[in-house]
Amino acid sequence: MENLRGAALMTLSMLGFAIEDALIKTVAARLPAGQIIALLGLGGAVLFWAWLGIRGQRLFVPAQLAPRVLMRTGCEALGTAFFVTSLTLIPLTLASAVIQATPLVVALGAALFLGQPVGWRRWTAISVGFAGVLLILRPGSAAFDPLVLLTVAGMLGLAGRDLLTRALNSNITGPHLSIAAFLGLVPTGLGLVALQGQTLLRPTLPEAALLGICVVIGMVAYLAIIAATRAGDAAVISSFRYARMVFALVIGWLVFQEQPDTLTLVGVAVVIGAGLYTLIREHRLRRASLAASKPL
Repeated sequence: MENLRGAALMTLSMLGFAIEDALIKTVAARLPAGQIIALLGLGGAVLFWAWLGIRGQRLFVPAQLAPRVLMRTGCEALGTAFFVTSLTLIPLTLASAVIQATPLVVALGAALFLGQPVGWRRWTAISVGFAGVLLILRPGSAAFDPLVLLTVAGMLGLAGRDLLTRALNSNITGPHLSIAAFLGLVPTGLGLVALQGQTLLRPTLPEAALLGICVVIGMVAYLAIIAATRAGDAAVISSFRYARMVFALVIGWLVFQEQPDTLTLVGVAVVIGAGLYTLIREHRLRRASLAASKPL
């Protein structure tokens, strides 16, 4: 029952993020990507401040200025800036397909930088997953779009965020981490507007409404992830993160008339399969390690 509840919450969260991506792509038809990033960051920070205030918790804590927290905020800001920019330039389904490789990059980074042991099975799965990414990107072919490299950069930034989250040893809470991350988006977005030589535009009422919906959906999706990870088997529940790709395919087809070709779909299937295996294998090894460390 707990697994079912956790899976439902994770699926709800992934649906929320897929809808948020589609709304951002819609609003970006007129508003600069940097302005969208800054507004979403400001709105998200305000919502989390209100939530902490209602719960009677402090809005700021010293741990938010810890070096690793600041590095995590920087990775999230850069990853979001690249990913949102890519959403404005390439199909939603292509950007979503590339972002599915994030767990594989995190597994690779954990082995290289955090000293996490990785056996030959997971190395094989990671290699197969990256082969799937190449099927999606197809560098050197006529189908290759250089703009997709923005999504790759965004994926690397978000993977760096997840790695730094694993490396955190402070007692900072999830909401306080999120406030730091959202505030980091504000100067990042404004800097992107200046770098691209654009000007800030006044959102129309429909655009402001869509951005407000984005902020609310993003917070609900975040809270759903927290609730999901606290219920049931972590490997089973985490596997439902890949539902985001299914939702992106449906939304891309219905809203933007996108139709990914066969090689892209095969690449997505390979990446998801490798990611699922990596998640399940990592969870099993962690559970075996915990069982072995318990006293008789």
